[in-house]
Amino acid sequence: MMSPDLPMSKPTRPGPAARGRLRDYAVIGALLALFVVGVAGLAAATGWRETWAQISRLALWQGAVLLALSLTNYLLRGLRWHIFARRIGLPTTLAQDLRHFLGGFAMSVTPGRVGELVRMRWLARETGWTFDRTAPLVLVDRASDLAAVALLLGLSISLAASGIRGAVPVTLFALALAVIATRPRLLTAVIEIAFCLVHRLPRLFARARAAARSLDRFSHGPVLALALALGLVGWAAEGYAFHLLLVWMGADIGIAKAVAIFVFSTLAGSLTGAPGGVGGAEAAMIALLTLDGVPIEASVAATAIIRVTTLWFAVVLGLIVFPVAERKSLKGPDALEID
Repeated sequence: MMSPDLPMSKPTRPGPAARGRLRDYAVIGALLALFVVGVAGLAAATGWRETWAQISRLALWQGAVLLALSLTNYLLRGLRWHIFARRIGLPTTLAQDLRHFLGGFAMSVTPGRVGELVRMRWLARETGWTFDRTAPLVLVDRASDLAAVALLLGLSISLAASGIRGAVPVTLFALALAVIATRPRLLTAVIEIAFCLVHRLPRLFARARAAARSLDRFSHGPVLALALALGLVGWAAEGYAFHLLLVWMGADIGIAKAVAIFVFSTLAGSLTGAPGGVGGAEAAMIALLTLDGVPIEASVAATAIIRVTTLWFAVVLGLIVFPVAERKSLKGPDALEID
């Protein structure tokens, strides 16, 4: 018989933050499974032996080169994040900003780009800056990526021997979004027009309008030029990795066409709205390679390898850095107030 003096212990339940992390990890696992199943299905349809023969042509050192080029992209864009952070007055170091930027990759394949919110939460804990104050940093970083990718796509298409069907509208759309997002007055006008059309969520639109107006500090010419250069070199590094991969697999289509297909597929995948562009990017890449005369088994193998060494490498890197960034942020002076 239980003593009445002893209190009964209640089973502990994970808090909202823990449940949120479990949900995010479940989404990452589901998307990874979807990616593996999709590639496996294509490999089975085209022949396991042929596809595996293409993959096995890649040596370990070649895989390391692909990962190094992807890491170059992440570090250059992380440096750009630091430049923008300093521009708005954030008192963060380069090490802090790189930790936040890389750690956010852990959530890059979750719905709604949770990685951006995680970075803002870390900044809030460590600096006391509210989400409203750091929102322009996220916005200008996204706009800079759009501008760099669109410009790189336009350059690669112009240098390629033959074009890519549908690339011009996608490029123009991306450039239009980048121009709008980097012009405070234009972006404010678009937000106000959108609010007039929907007549809902006034507080959300008010915050968006305030964030748009705060982009004035990024309109400095040298800052935008440096940001664009860093983005261009970073994304070009991954495009060059795709070119090297195709050369090593005996499917050389030229560097300009390889970069164009890689950038177009990445951009098209992101425009589908799917987390990480999973599904859309792979389908576009395989289709474009096949249309350019690359055998289907080589197209499937090249697509699988480049997505593993870019998107999924970023996720793995983010999962490694994430707990470090989380632990460091919890030691921040405003950690208790934010949580």
